[in-house]
Amino acid sequence: MAFGDLLELAGGTGRFQVIHVTLLSMPILMMASHNILQNFVASVPPHHCNAPRNLSLSGLSQEQTRLITVPRDMNGRAEQCQRYAAPQWQLLTGNGTYNPLEMNASDYTVELSAVELEACEDGWEYDMVDRSSTIISEWDLVCGFRSLKETGQSIYMAGVLLGSAIFGRLSDRFGRRVLLLCANLMVAVGGTCTAFAPSFTFFCVFRFITGMAISGLVLNSFSLIVEWIPTRVRTVVGTATGYCYTIGQLVLALLAYYIRDWRWLTLAVSLPFCVSFLYSWWFLESARWLVLNRKSEQAVKNLKTVARWNGRHEEADKIDIDMLQESMKKEMFCSQSSYSVVDLLRTPTMRNITICMSAVWFSTSFAYYGLSMDLQKFGVDIYLIQVIFGAVDIPAKIVISVTMSIFGRRPSQCGSLVLSGVAILCNIFVPYEKQTVRTVLAVFGKGCLAASFNCCYLYTGELYPTVVRQTGMGWVSMMGRIGAMTAPMVLLIEETVPWLPGCIYGVVAISCGLAAFFLPETVGGALPDTMQDVDDRSGKKTSLDISPKKEELLMTDMNNSLLKVAP
Repeated sequence: MAFGDLLELAGGTGRFQVIHVTLLSMPILMMASHNILQNFVASVPPHHCNAPRNLSLSGLSQEQTRLITVPRDMNGRAEQCQRYAAPQWQLLTGNGTYNPLEMNASDYTVELSAVELEACEDGWEYDMVDRSSTIISEWDLVCGFRSLKETGQSIYMAGVLLGSAIFGRLSDRFGRRVLLLCANLMVAVGGTCTAFAPSFTFFCVFRFITGMAISGLVLNSFSLIVEWIPTRVRTVVGTATGYCYTIGQLVLALLAYYIRDWRWLTLAVSLPFCVSFLYSWWFLESARWLVLNRKSEQAVKNLKTVARWNGRHEEADKIDIDMLQESMKKEMFCSQSSYSVVDLLRTPTMRNITICMSAVWFSTSFAYYGLSMDLQKFGVDIYLIQVIFGAVDIPAKIVISVTMSIFGRRPSQCGSLVLSGVAILCNIFVPYEKQTVRTVLAVFGKGCLAASFNCCYLYTGELYPTVVRQTGMGWVSMMGRIGAMTAPMVLLIEETVPWLPGCIYGVVAISCGLAAFFLPETVGGALPDTMQDVDDRSGKKTSLDISPKKEELLMTDMNNSLLKVAP
């Protein structure tokens, strides 16, 4: 009897599994809110320099004060980072107003060229149209401090990267349930502290902690999900749970629309984890983990509890330690083998897979967050564009699932990345005024990147053999996190060379998409168990030959890592 058969004996997909999966999936809805929260809490409002504090401007309206203290560009917009060193009283007409039609643009430019300008020594004035407050307006993260906005997001992603490594090791040692409790509490506390951060430094520290906790929450939630459900429903449950992230993007747009203050919005997406922490005490530790860590008695007790929840009282009485150890014989044997990251590069075929898949994961995450973390540049309502960006994931994942079955994994992976890169590059040449065209291209590119992520999960699991599959998934997930951490920093170049960030994102996506062409095709092939199987499969087509036990082991390895790299 395999462990999957033991789960079926305990009720398969009964009442316990339905409640268990539902409760574990709820926090994943809010995970997206933290990953892309900066789109709203760090949105940049229109701004210009404050008038000098020591200047007496009594009797002038706000518009008149702005006119004589803030220069304008060729399009008549107020400069964001400069002001007149001395008030330009001559710009006021006799009736105290200014009519731009009274002088043409060239005369006005020549006049301004002879005027002395200075930096915003007395701070900035913000036009809070979309948001009532953001971290930008609160801590003046504009002009010379503009880079701190992207730095904050990179620090959060660094926390996510470190959390993947730390919580992965700790969960294997101390169990999924305990680490899930800790992760929920850390997100709740870290997010709440972020909402009350007194300075940008503390904001970054608490965001880093929250990022670490998000990794632990996702990793252990998915581990508990897949280790308590039978193999036959893991693909369906994994896909449905993955869609929670997509729905979470829409939830964030709704919350941000009604909660315009950045502190209250941060608090709103953090407090639900307090509820998650409270009901997480109900979860049962994974029976698989308990057996592999020599805690068979507790594993039997948990399985009996599950069976009774599912109304299988007679079957619960039959479950004992001997039955459990017999069903876990294969897993216990595999756990005795020791492999490391070095094995991912041991043979030429493994080196090719590791290098190409590292490039694919890096570029997918790099371009995804580069496109998703600066929604204001499209000139469309930020709430609407967030809804569109979230909704496009739904058809994108359906389309890529179909193409992977019909055309194969390799062309699907290569095509989705190349098309996303082409869409990003095309957007460089579209004028800013063409908002509809720019938005369509951006949404198409983002959909292709979401499809690429979906393909990555399955393709990686099929490429690596069972003996190093978890190690390989861990490595490429790290490369994906590095891409997400690097993406915001590229946006800093936009201030000096506006078209260059888009060029970098597009070129990286296309070049790494072409790298996927050098990977072996896996559709319709047997799943490899050893390094030799990978070498034998290279360049050859084999028939599908997957035993139930082999499929169960594959799905366990793949799904344990599924959301480590969720966008």
